[in-house]
Amino acid sequence: MPSAAERTRTLVQSTCSAVLLIPGLTATGFDQLVPLDRSVGPEGDLFLEFPADSPAVRAATHAQDDELTAVLEITDVAPVSVPYRIRGRCRVSGWLTTVPGMTGPGRTLLRLETGEAYIEDLWGAQDVEPEEFRDAAADPLVAHEAELLQHLHAAHGEQLGGLCGLLGERAGERCAAHRPDVVPVALDRLGLRVRFCEADGRCFDARFDFPEPVRHIGELRRAMHTLFEAAAG
Repeated sequence: MPSAAERTRTLVQSTCSAVLLIPGLTATGFDQLVPLDRSVGPEGDLFLEFPADSPAVRAATHAQDDELTAVLEITDVAPVSVPYRIRGRCRVSGWLTTVPGMTGPGRTLLRLETGEAYIEDLWGAQDVEPEEFRDAAADPLVAHEAELLQHLHAAHGEQLGGLCGLLGERAGERCAAHRPDVVPVALDRLGLRVRFCEADGRCFDARFDFPEPVRHIGELRRAMHTLFEAAAG
């Protein structure tokens, strides 16, 4: 399974919605605390871009030499329609400062020095140390995952349904009697997670691991072809 640090880096470097929480700014509108852009530096610090007149920039500027704590909260929502759509949440907390002259007109770059991180997702919940976060790499499919899951859902429903036959004899008998709805909910370099939902609303997830980790879209296509062939055989 992907490590907690890798999963956290993946969410931070994804397009999932994020909000920066700063003590004393609780009354500020949610949309004013959403970064325009975010990235991770070589030392594991987060760089967050905001409008120059945003409350986050004003707070970081006025703090000057004082330590200003902040938390970036990220919510991961499945890009396809499925029951229980929230896939996970992560938090990265630390100390916020401004980075002068590193962005375009009307914008300011803020640096969040990572102090600690925490993730709770489909794999479970776990703390992440700053050094682990710094050294981890985001999943290589993160930039394409949403599009890939939507494509699988729209164009490969029959093949996804066939995956039910890989769940063992008992599940196979249930599939033969009444095939549940099957929705792809997560995809990474190590495998595919799908959600089976019965007519009565009951759902369960199943994970299908690839024979070996994939590094790019070409290898993913071959891995998916192998998986669908196994289900059809």
